[in-house]
Order: sequence, then structure tokens, then C-alpha cells
Amino acid sequence: MSQPVSNAASSHPPVDDLAAHTSSDDTVVVSVPMLSLRPADSPRLNGEDKAHIMRLAEAETPLPPILVDRRSLQVIDGMHRLMAASLRGQETIDVVFFEGSEADIFLRAVQENVRHGLPLSRADRRAAAERIIASHPHLSDRAIGQTAGLAAKTVAAIRKISGESAPQPSVRVGRDGRVRPLDGRAGRRRAAELLADQPNASLRDVARAAGISPATAFDVRKRLECGESPVPEKAAGRAGRSGAARTGASPDNEVADHGAGQHDSTAGHVPPLCIEPRSASGKPSRPDPAATVEKLMRDPSLRNSEQGKSMLRLLHINAVGAKQLPDATETVPPHCVAIIVQLAQQYASMWQDCARELDRRARIVDPLASRPPIRSA
Repeated sequence: MSQPVSNAASSHPPVDDLAAHTSSDDTVVVSVPMLSLRPADSPRLNGEDKAHIMRLAEAETPLPPILVDRRSLQVIDGMHRLMAASLRGQETIDVVFFEGSEADIFLRAVQENVRHGLPLSRADRRAAAERIIASHPHLSDRAIGQTAGLAAKTVAAIRKISGESAPQPSVRVGRDGRVRPLDGRAGRRRAAELLADQPNASLRDVARAAGISPATAFDVRKRLECGESPVPEKAAGRAGRSGAARTGASPDNEVADHGAGQHDSTAGHVPPLCIEPRSASGKPSRPDPAATVEKLMRDPSLRNSEQGKSMLRLLHINAVGAKQLPDATETVPPHCVAIIVQLAQQYASMWQDCARELDRRARIVDPLASRPPIRSA
């Protein structure tokens, strides 16, 4: 009596649920303070669209809830709505929480941006597909294409370019969540081995164990009965040609998913250059810190609170010290140089962290303002 064929293949959630299935409850809407949220790791290469923010802010209808990671409070989907709510003068916003890994968070962000709202540009979708290929190499080209709004051939071409040096899994998860071998010939050979060991096994059990379809398992059985190879000759030749075909796949063969191609004309858009004023020496001209601090010291919202006074004192000390630094460096004894260098780097890092945190708040409080980029220390 033959033993039942073991199920060597497994299934995963369909691609639409690959990120969503990790959420504990994606229907409960809660209200949270807007300044407690962190900006999104957005798939939009050029950031948020200010015109779209203004359109949302001027609309009279309530804004739909945004999607937020529960642990980090990072926005996954809804930065345009968050900034529009800020322009409306709101202090809180409705959110739906999501729980998942960092890679699943980005995957979900791409899914949401492709499905609705302001369409992603072609460059956005291609860059997103490249990241997903790196973080989820087991997903099939069609599954990634459905998530990013691209054709499977486009994803295959991106995978070929970006993943040549990275090890590739032998199986891939399709859009339906089923696991299939990357090389169909291996599945046919596995089915032939199972049929040879257990001739009376059902085709459905063989197909499930070998990771192939029941129709393919039936074809393998017929070939074995006729004394033929389980792998057709044309399949072997087609497998050799498929690699060459992938390299020649057209990168512009993309899915028009919810207006995904509407922004193709702006895919090559380059944001205008922000030219800094320069002094006679050619170096960028920066505002005098002391003068800037003097203006801040006249602000009642800072002067009338203890926390504000503390910040003003710190800024004043740094502004005054900036003028003294050139002379101070001349007096540092050699045996103290290394220690002071370390302290200076630590202080610079602390102020950089402070600048990033304030910049995060500024993006929400004043989303239409143009701010200079934060330079690393």
C-alpha cells in the first residue's frame, strides 16, 4: 500500500495581503496628535506634491484616515492628507494602525499609492520595484508588478539589472500566494520521481508536492507512460531563451494601473535648483547666527516659557561662541586636540539630531515652506 505523497510545497497569502495580513486590525480608526507622527518613507522620489496638498486642504469633505505604523508612528500612506490637515488648522488626525516589518511597511506604502490618490510616476514605480526585489526576492515578477503598477516583463528586466550579484531563491510566490519553482523543469522531474515511487498517487497530491499544476502532473504521467522525458524538449529550449528575453524586455511596457501612466511626462522632471547666495570668496553666504538669535529672543512664545528660555540660552551661547572659535582653536594645546575634536563632533551630531527632529515637525506644521536641506555633520 503506497503512502500518501507529502506536501513539499507551501502557500503564502495572496500578494494583496502580503503586507496587510500582519496588521492586527486595519479597520479601527483612532485620532492622534499630528505632531506625534513621523514622515513617511515615501516611494515618491521628488517628495510630496504641494499643489495636491492645496487641493486637499481646500476641499470641504473630511479627509480619509491615513495609515500609520503602530510602533514607530511613521506615516505609511497619507502624507498629502497629513499636510492638508495641517493647513486646515487641525491638531489631530484620524489614523489606522498597521503592524509589520520595515520591508512590509514600504511594500504596503507602494500598494496604497498605486491603488488610489495621486499616481506615482514611472520613475517612482521603477525605483519602488527595485527596492521590493531587494527586500522580497521570493515574490514573482507578476506579484511585484501588480504591487508597483508595472508589467511583469519590466520587473524581470529590473531584477536582471539589480539582482545579478544577489543569490536568488529557487521558488517564487505568485500573486495568488502559491509557491512555484523558478525552473518548471525541476518540478516536472520531481513529479516524475514521485510517480515512479508511488504510481497510484493522485495527480493533485503529486502536483501539490512538486509545486506544479495538476495539468502539468497529468502531462508528466502521460510522458512517462509513453517512455518519454518528463521535460519536453521545447520547454528546455524555451528556458534557455527566457534569460535572453528578460534582458531585452522593454522597460516601458507597464501596467496602466489607476492612472499610473498619467505622470509619465513628468518622470524625468528635475526639481529647480536652489542656488545659495555666495560671498566674494565664492563660498555660500549664510545669515549671521547672532542676528538670527536676536530676532528669536524678541519672540514672546519663546521668552515666556522656561523651555523657550532654555533654547534661547543655548542658541545665544552658540552664536557668541561661533565668533570666538577661530581664535579659540589657536590656543588648544597639542595634548588636548584629540579630545576637543571628539567633543566638537559629538556636539555637532547632537545639533544635527535636533535639526532633523525640528525639520520633521516643520514638514507637518508648515508643509508649503521651502527649507534648505539639512547637511550631515
